[in-house]
Amino acid sequence: MNMIQAINSAMDVMMARDAGVVVMGEDVGYFGGVFRATAGLQAKYGKTRVFDTPITECGIIGVAVGMGAYGLRPVPEIQFADYIYPALDQLVSEAARLRYRSAGEFIAPITVRSPFGGGIFGGQTHSQSPEGIFTHVSGLKTVIPSTPYDAKGLLIAAIEDNDPTIFFEPKRIYNGPFHGHYDRPASTWAGHPGGEVPQGYYKIPLGKAAVVREGADVTILCYGAMVHVVASTIEELGNVDAEIVDLRTLLPLDIETIEASVKKTGRCMIVHEATRTAGFGAELAALVQERCFYHLEAPIERVTGFDTPYPHSLEWAYFPGPVRIGEALKKIMRT
Repeated sequence: MNMIQAINSAMDVMMARDAGVVVMGEDVGYFGGVFRATAGLQAKYGKTRVFDTPITECGIIGVAVGMGAYGLRPVPEIQFADYIYPALDQLVSEAARLRYRSAGEFIAPITVRSPFGGGIFGGQTHSQSPEGIFTHVSGLKTVIPSTPYDAKGLLIAAIEDNDPTIFFEPKRIYNGPFHGHYDRPASTWAGHPGGEVPQGYYKIPLGKAAVVREGADVTILCYGAMVHVVASTIEELGNVDAEIVDLRTLLPLDIETIEASVKKTGRCMIVHEATRTAGFGAELAALVQERCFYHLEAPIERVTGFDTPYPHSLEWAYFPGPVRIGEALKKIMRT
């Protein structure tokens, strides 16, 4: 399966298991979503469980919070992460706080799906990576898969979870892993281990990272599309024995796996596509510094997007690709 098919399969599995799971959003019904992630679900489960909404992100999430409080498990889709900002008040002030403010009487078991990130020439309004905003909010969980297998297992776990979850889908790797070279032929998930996705039910626990490559020289923390860009860069360089940790979920964060890896390698590099200032990489750097200070042999490196709107014409200068990752690796290994 590719990632779109895996996400569709996860929703299909959960809708068959639990009549309280409903899918909602702009064009998710008959049209099947802008990326076709919900294709066929309305025909199978009906218009009361898979339905289109008006173009109002605040309203979509507000309705989802109410549904969750009444016992349903809504899975709203925000067509692009760039358009999630109108829903911030409902996510931050309502969904994230509902369990706390009601002393556990009400919960908001909603899973907000949204494609995010660049690499498809979407320009500044279809390429943003706002994950750092949501990791700042107590009460929200933030999940970012890097393979179809993880996408299905993590989405099922998120739908079953009683807390509100933001599920960001790296759209650059919907159809295949990305090596970071925009001028080379695209890859597909065919033949990739992460594309082997069981048809039925399984889940991957939230808060558990994956060591996708073991190494001894440096720990690289990344997630989403960056997992594949980093892995490709390491393979091309051939002279750095890097350990690659795919975080999978930013909150809850698997700090134990991170700590064990950095203490083993003595070096840490963080790669994400979001803007640098106050990005999630800054929190990771602080945590590593606090927990692994006496094991570090070099300053922590960050390779990120720039503090600008996502540029259309200079997308590949903004995107953290093999050149910038390679330069950072040379720097950290010289220290």
